[in-house]
Amino acid sequence: MIKEIQNIFRLFFILFSGAAITVACESEPDELGMQFFQNGTAQGTEESFDVVAYNVYNNDALEADNDKLSEATLGAFDEPNFGMQKSSYVTQVRLSSYDPDFGANAVVDSVVLQMKPLYQTATDSVVTKTYEDYIHPDNIAAKKVVTSYPIKKYGKAKRNFTINVHEVTDFLYSTETNFYSNQQVNTGTLLGTKSFDGFIRSIKITKDSDNSELFSRDAGLRIPLDKEFFQSKIIDKKGSFELKDVASFIRYFRGLKLSVVENDGYIFSFNPNELSAIIYYKYDKTENSTTTRTQGNYTLDLGSSNVHFNQIQYNRSNTFVNHVPSTPNTSGDAKLFLQGMGGPGAEVVIPDAIIAKLKNLYKNEKAGLLSAKIRLYSDEVLWNNSYAKPETFATLVKTIGTDNTTTFSFFPDKDIFAFSGVYKMVNAVDLNKNPAYYDIGITQFIKNIVEKEEANKPITINVGSFQTSSTTGGLLGTDYTTKAYAPQRIVLVGTDPSLDANPNPSNTKYAQLKVIYSKK
Repeated sequence: MIKEIQNIFRLFFILFSGAAITVACESEPDELGMQFFQNGTAQGTEESFDVVAYNVYNNDALEADNDKLSEATLGAFDEPNFGMQKSSYVTQVRLSSYDPDFGANAVVDSVVLQMKPLYQTATDSVVTKTYEDYIHPDNIAAKKVVTSYPIKKYGKAKRNFTINVHEVTDFLYSTETNFYSNQQVNTGTLLGTKSFDGFIRSIKITKDSDNSELFSRDAGLRIPLDKEFFQSKIIDKKGSFELKDVASFIRYFRGLKLSVVENDGYIFSFNPNELSAIIYYKYDKTENSTTTRTQGNYTLDLGSSNVHFNQIQYNRSNTFVNHVPSTPNTSGDAKLFLQGMGGPGAEVVIPDAIIAKLKNLYKNEKAGLLSAKIRLYSDEVLWNNSYAKPETFATLVKTIGTDNTTTFSFFPDKDIFAFSGVYKMVNAVDLNKNPAYYDIGITQFIKNIVEKEEANKPITINVGSFQTSSTTGGLLGTDYTTKAYAPQRIVLVGTDPSLDANPNPSNTKYAQLKVIYSKK
């Protein structure tokens, strides 16, 4: 009796370990559970099956507005597999307060747009220059320290970009409006331009005599804008109806567009809510019958209350056009082209014949499924480069309803195993090697099909990850992903038709379902 209880416990542990297998960092731990198949308790078998994998062309567009952009992107990157991808940023402008009073005889000194790209903070990446003999403009002996931080980027390591800021002439409506990445806007006046070397800098100036701080500025990118434009557009309109309320102002000053001139380099990210434009001006201030010119500043609101979106353009390469059909080839594609920010994704379908074989193992041979995963390899020839590979994918189960509506859901594995802390939707292995591979854990998904007669549904795969709650750490939902601003891309090996026609047992680096099952 005791031995039977021990065997039941071991079998339960095997079932649990089978799910954990899908999250291991290497393939070897797949054999870890084999230690429990001892003393005749169970026989473990690992088997691989071909699956159908094909590209899903997303029309080079996705929703890329307020609801989707925790980060915004800017830049351009061109490489031979996918071609050029270029990202611009469009935002409304609002006043920080309405019917503002800038004082008497206000004259603009300068206008600066400030943004903070995501940047590296590792000590070996940061460059600090100290100017010991610096003289402050107020003729004070001081020390100036300039610290340079390289921004985080995807693409080519070195590239100077010319960043332009234009006035938007189209009305952008409200935040209730959905904007997609292929949205075009008309622009007017060029308001500013900046040559950007890929570094943002902080500045700190301290007085020599007592080390007190005279000036400090956090790391960021500052783009000077046309002061005459803002003089006439904002300052000189004091008291006018255009500045009285939000509705009037967003129809009067409709927005800004940030873009790069160049078509190749890299793509970088920034927090759209940290974007601002500051007007520095002087005005007459009268006290005790004495009038003096006084410095003032006014911040224009470019944050979350405004409509904002990424505008993404493509110039596709011949390699891409030859491999990615506009309509899914549901019989399978040899290569899978996955790209974030509106590029293509993929779908994987497990053939019904394979499902039938697994059902036969379960019903007639009393086999228990311990582990199931989809394995996808990076293409050794087309994707042999130094670009960072995606660390994960946004993977979902696709359901087509009787009315032809499409919905997406998480794998049932998420709920079954999340409590244990061992479930990981996608496990990336050997990302710094060629090839790398990805395992998508679908154990419970397959068990439900085999044991509960649930429908066999396609698995969708896109570059990006799912967003989590800052309080609970749980997934927010299927619609909350980083797809809109994930710049990574990769070419994977799909279903090669030649392998089906002429099987080559030595070549196993194509899309497969890998399962481990046991028989008593």
